[in-house]
Amino acid sequence: MAAARGWPWPCLRALLRLLLLASGGQRPGAADHCSWRGSGLSWEPRSRAVEQVHLCCTEGFLEWMYPARALRVVLEPNLSSARHTTVCIKPASDFQGASIYVERAGQLHLVVSEAERAQPHHVSCFSAHTPQRVALFLQASPQRDISRRTASFQYELLSNQSAAGPDFKKMALVEAMCRPCDNVELLMAICSSDFVVKGSIRNVSHDSENHMSQVEVSVQKVYRQKNRIFQQDEASGEWRGPVRTLLQCKVKKGGGVFLFTGNEHFGEAWLGCAPRFKDFMFVYRAARERGANPCEFQLD
Repeated sequence: MAAARGWPWPCLRALLRLLLLASGGQRPGAADHCSWRGSGLSWEPRSRAVEQVHLCCTEGFLEWMYPARALRVVLEPNLSSARHTTVCIKPASDFQGASIYVERAGQLHLVVSEAERAQPHHVSCFSAHTPQRVALFLQASPQRDISRRTASFQYELLSNQSAAGPDFKKMALVEAMCRPCDNVELLMAICSSDFVVKGSIRNVSHDSENHMSQVEVSVQKVYRQKNRIFQQDEASGEWRGPVRTLLQCKVKKGGGVFLFTGNEHFGEAWLGCAPRFKDFMFVYRAARERGANPCEFQLD
């Protein structure tokens, strides 16, 4: 099968197992290539085996209800290169019942502890020593009753050398850089960002506890968006959407029209380059006249 040539064997094996199980019989969890749902209640109570889960995407989620014993999760994305070297995990706000470790050189290193309880918007990031294979180990916590507990989280594998705009560490939740983009970064941002919209700042709110600011954008034109972050309000007909950035960037409400670019992480839009629209037009037109624009952009 030529179409399957790029998939790691564990992912193909997991897919074949799912196809066989789908024809009948019970299974401990439900999965696609990117995500998995399962319950510890469906496992054999006397078994000491560790359940194995293989996920083959650069982003997805895992939901483990009634955690029991342990769960080993292997992330093996179908990558043609080894550029994805950072793994980020965002536990659900009600994460409980287990702790998350990452396997490194045969040892387990704690990433998320149930004892600390997940904080809203908290994301844990760590470097992957083997970029195309990352193993996580979920250890269930001892329980005295059968009350429902769910250990769920989202994951993303990120590139430290991606050409897709500013690095995640510069953007969102690790070591954000708040300096304005230079012309080269701006021209790359309009080509490769998850969202590119023209609009104005409707409002800015600050969350000092989570070190974040949220910019409410009133949108004049959506050039591109990966998901439906920016939507039309049914009552007013106005397009709008929220964009996050770090509190240390000291974003303030200001007049004028901007070009907002950035990337999505865990379903949220994070601000990248955001020049005034007239400044962007000047930079883009000058680059196009020189033949230096990396992509064509639809001007108004």
